Amino acid sequence: MKIAHFITSIDLSTGGPARSVTHLIKKITSNSKIEISLITKKSSNPIISSFNNQSPVLFFNRRQDLKIILNSLIKNKVEIFHGHGIWQYTVHKMAVFSRKNNIPYIITPRGMLEPWSLTQKKYRKKFAMLLYQKKDLEKATVIHVTAKSEKIQIRNLGFKNPIAVIPNGVNLDKFPSSYPTKSISPKKILFLSRLHKKKGIENLVEAWKLIDIKIKESWLIEIVGNGEEKYIISLKESIIKENLNEQIVIRDPVYGIEKINLFREANLFVLPTYSENFGVVIAEALASFTPVITTKGTPWEDLETYKCGWWIEIGTTALRKTLEEALLKDSDELKVMSLNGRKLIENKYSMDSVSRDMIHLYDWMQTKENKPNFVNIYKNL
Repeated sequence: MKIAHFITSIDLSTGGPARSVTHLIKKITSNSKIEISLITKKSSNPIISSFNNQSPVLFFNRRQDLKIILNSLIKNKVEIFHGHGIWQYTVHKMAVFSRKNNIPYIITPRGMLEPWSLTQKKYRKKFAMLLYQKKDLEKATVIHVTAKSEKIQIRNLGFKNPIAVIPNGVNLDKFPSSYPTKSISPKKILFLSRLHKKKGIENLVEAWKLIDIKIKESWLIEIVGNGEEKYIISLKESIIKENLNEQIVIRDPVYGIEKINLFREANLFVLPTYSENFGVVIAEALASFTPVITTKGTPWEDLETYKCGWWIEIGTTALRKTLEEALLKDSDELKVMSLNGRKLIENKYSMDSVSRDMIHLYDWMQTKENKPNFVNIYKNL
């Protein structure tokens, strides 16, 4: 089977989708005979430049280059197209080309149809939906989502396609299975993600300001990531204004083993986000034996089910209360939560299980036999 994946960028500076897409392709191609081409814009620091001889990364600069690549995929008899993200030229062009050449295609919205996301640049998105995006989605053979909550949101928007619910996976080969040495003095709360208003970082700063100094005196918050310079400067100014600059530090993004080490040494991980379709950093923290605090803007109810973290309401009030509860837990209690989190990832979110489900989906799209149980078929009741 030959498949082509499309994503706007896989540069290291981009968010979780670039990592999850490249990791998924790598796992599928290493465990099967499926050949996958990844088509993406050329960038200065891509995560990967090639998977293997049968599964290349095809970079393009101009729209004309993308057209040439698409035509080459037809000659190479690619059978399925899979686009990641919406509102973007790369995936739109893929969808139009697929329909013209009768190639089945998948769109993975990557959270871009969530209510919070739709409120950002609202009128531009409404226009784009009318102009081309609605048709691209309606004509997709399958819409792939990473959580049941995202499936419900897409059904509420009126889309009747088959929807496959397959979470993002974690490549556990990169995350040591031994319990790590945690930071002792100071203990560390880690935020590691893109620095953006959507992530709720201001709520974290405000909640931390309100916590009694006696509770937080042996703790430090590390905020790690990249973002727009203007936004980062405003965050730093806010931290200084509140006299929290010795308790909260902002660091440049890190990658590879350095990033994993940050996850492993942290005593807590916090993502106070307004909206995530998955939140791969949450899975990475759990794989690193670190309990997580995140909001109901994510689909991570499993944190409570598996007793490995806190799944809370969005906003400062709930975050402050939960941080106080977490800071008062002793090391043994946090260790039990850490072990529970690692077990959750091994059982449910490993890249092995995710890649098997994706292969099953591709097989079903071709044969129409053995429908996966994670595929939801619309029923007009």
